Amino acid sequence: MAKQKQVKEAKGATVATHRRARYDYEILSRYDAGIVLTGTEIKSIRDGGVTLSEGYARFRGDELYLYNVHIAQYGPARENHDVIRPRKLLLHRRELDRLGQAMQEQPRTTVIPLRMYLYNGLAKVEIGLGRGRRRYDKRQVIKKRETERDMQRAVRHAQR
Repeated sequence: MAKQKQVKEAKGATVATHRRARYDYEILSRYDAGIVLTGTEIKSIRDGGVTLSEGYARFRGDELYLYNVHIAQYGPARENHDVIRPRKLLLHRRELDRLGQAMQEQPRTTVIPLRMYLYNGLAKVEIGLGRGRRRYDKRQVIKKRETERDMQRAVRHAQR
């Protein structure tokens, strides 16, 4: 009997994260969105079968859809869902308007999923409005992170 990865449904239990997003993008703002799913998709999410790494969100008309998020098929189901299909995100109208306006005004911005989590039995997606970093920006981020880490080590060694 194979062990399945079960996710505890605590308040905000994280199912999947997009760790590379914080490296590739400068996150300008974050929003929590609901997501429209089918029955087998939510079961697969509860089993932890989600990959956010290639995901992004785009407007279709005046609604926001999530693309390229891979939700694995649910094994015990007879009829399964399409693993990569556009999924509608549920946000308040003013949040959608704010996102749409920010994407039009600022260059190199996109909406990317940062994390998927379960909240009161519902799947939620934390999305972020991100501005793409260029190669030299990424180097600066690495350099800053390393200097901060070195400073923390120096402080810890000085306290001993």
